[in-house]
Amino acid sequence: MKIDDKLLAKLEKLSMIKVENREEMIADLNQIVEFVEILQEVNTDNVEATFNVLNASTPMRDDTPVNNDAIKTILDHAPKSEGNYFIVPKIIEG
Repeated sequence: MKIDDKLLAKLEKLSMIKVENREEMIADLNQIVEFVEILQEVNTDNVEATFNVLNASTPMRDDTPVNNDAIKTILDHAPKSEGNYFIVPKIIEG
């Protein structure tokens, strides 16, 4: 996959983020894609899936509810919201 100006424009629209230095971003994204393509070549057929590489268990804690303003804080920073929901543009193209 090759990242070009047309694909970057589509990604900008979907993410609602304006890219300032387009050429640098295209180069960075292409490096990321090349790295992922290299990883896809690794043969993992006989490798058992693992959840944790340290062979340690996850420490448990009491599930105690805490009142905080996290939802309000997050929604206050959203470009658009209504009630307790984000308002986002339609992104499914058909």
